[in-house]
Amino acid sequence: MRDDLPSPCTGVCRLDVAGETCVGCWRTLDEIAGWARFSAEEKRQVLDALRARADRAELRLTDQT
Repeated sequence: MRDDLPSPCTGVCRLDVAGETCVGCWRTLDEIAGWARFSAEEKRQVLDALRARADRAELRLTDQT
């Protein structure tokens, strides 16, 4: 298994209205700042959390229509 997981950054660097989460990659500011020093396991945990955040955001958008 590869230890050096690539950053999930999509190049769309904008914070949500709360100023806490990037709406491009769904990482928190702490996750963005810490990515380079995170272990592979920590990065996998972040990636798992990103999927859940993106799913919740999609549900919120769907509920608004």
